[in-house]
Parts: sequence; C-alpha cells; structure tokens
Amino acid sequence: MPTTTQAPPVRGAPCWVNLLVRDPLAARAFYTAVLGWEFDDSGPLGESFSVASADGRPVAGIGARSPSLAAPTVWTPYFCSTDLDGTVARIRERGATVAVGPIAVGDGRAAIAADRDGAVFGVWEGTAPLWPTAAAAAPPWLELRTRDAFEAALFYGEVFSWPRPGPDGIDVAYEEERIVARVAGRPVAVLSGGGVESAPDPAVRPRWAVHFAVDDVPRAAEKAVRAGGAVFPAPGPVSSAPLAEAGIGTRAAEYVVRDPEGALFTVSSR
Repeated sequence: MPTTTQAPPVRGAPCWVNLLVRDPLAARAFYTAVLGWEFDDSGPLGESFSVASADGRPVAGIGARSPSLAAPTVWTPYFCSTDLDGTVARIRERGATVAVGPIAVGDGRAAIAADRDGAVFGVWEGTAPLWPTAAAAAPPWLELRTRDAFEAALFYGEVFSWPRPGPDGIDVAYEEERIVARVAGRPVAVLSGGGVESAPDPAVRPRWAVHFAVDDVPRAAEKAVRAGGAVFPAPGPVSSAPLAEAGIGTRAAEYVVRDPEGALFTVSSR
C-alpha cells in the first residue's frame, strides 16, 4: 500500500484499490491502453508493486501475485481504519472471515477479509493512503453487489461506524433501491441487491465492483476489446467480438470489463 502526505481519508471510507496479477507488465500495458494510466514503481514495495495515476492523481495499485497463490485475479477495495486490530475484531465478532493479517505493509498495516456473504475487501491502517476521499477529482467509487443490501449495510455499518456525524462523518441513505454511503456529499460506496424491499436474491455472487470514471465509455470499451479484454453491457455478458457484433453502444453510461487475467471492473461516465 503506497502512502502520501495528503490529508488522511475519512475513517471507515474507501481509501484504495489493489489488483494482484500473474503478469504485472501485461496488466500495466492493458490498463494504460484502456484507461490511459501511468505507472510508478518507486514506492516502498519496489518493482513488485506499481502505483497507477490518472490526470496526475494516484488511483490504484497493481502488484505481482505469488505463483503459488491459486486465488482468482480480482480488484480488492480497502477501507481506512485508525484501529486495525479493533476493526478486525469487529469483523470476526459479526461472523465474517479475516483471511490475511493484520500484517505490516510498507509504512502501515493491512488485513483482507470477506463479509458474511463472501464479498472480499481490505482494511488499511497507517500513513494516509493515496485517495483524498472527498476530493473533487475523485478516485474510483465502489459498489457492493450482494444478495441482501440491507443486511450488508448493517454489517459494514457496525464494522466501520456507518453512519457517523461530525467533520469526518459518513452519511448513509436509502435511495432508488440502493444504500448509498457519502463523504462530504459525494457517494463513495453503493450497496445494491435483493433484500431491501424484497427477498434476498440467491442468484447474486456477492462482490465489490470497482467503477473507474472515463470521458468516453463506448471508446473505453472498444479499447478494452482491442487490448485483449472482454466487455459486458450491464447486466448481461457479451463476447469480446468486434464491437458491432458485441452490442457496444446499447448502454453508453456503463460497461463491465474483464481484463486478460479475468479481473472485472466497470467503466462509467463521469
């Protein structure tokens, strides 16, 4: 986890996203082609971890995964904590799983967990991570797609103290069948799925989805296909065939992209 001297993010708010891959050079080439990112590997973890920047602002990290690790390639969101041991204890107390940590990483400490429905997320404690959460030029925003959004909101609310008043507060509201967490009026996390006004949806595979904002969504989808990825006009999948055959352009506001190693992310309109 790289660090910076920017103002610390809000406690309990998203503060970073990481991707561990088998081939970091290929991953960097893909995300440069699709999102125009620039990479810097001069941080405390050296060449094994690169920080991606867009428009001069750090947005994400891509690192090398151990060859012996059989886990799928996924984007992992991290939430800020000022008491990692206490946060980890609350995760376990509420029936969820802590898979890794707390462990020392660079100038801080981290843990990786799965909530009660299996959605994977991380927790970070230490020198401020790279995201200034309430900045006007915002980093990615996160969406939890789960079976029961209301139950998930209770879990994350208890773990990260949502909602919380005050200057570092997090507001939580139910809007348009989704639960939205905001910092300084800006949405930073959205929880969607069955269970708010209906029965939980057993067909949903719970996961945190990372949304990256782009100026031209169809063009970003086209670049992803040309770079070896696949594109899914939400919510159903299409192949990585030429865009005319794949139906690109039918929903310009948002597309799900699968990179060559299988990691999913979303490109959304600014």
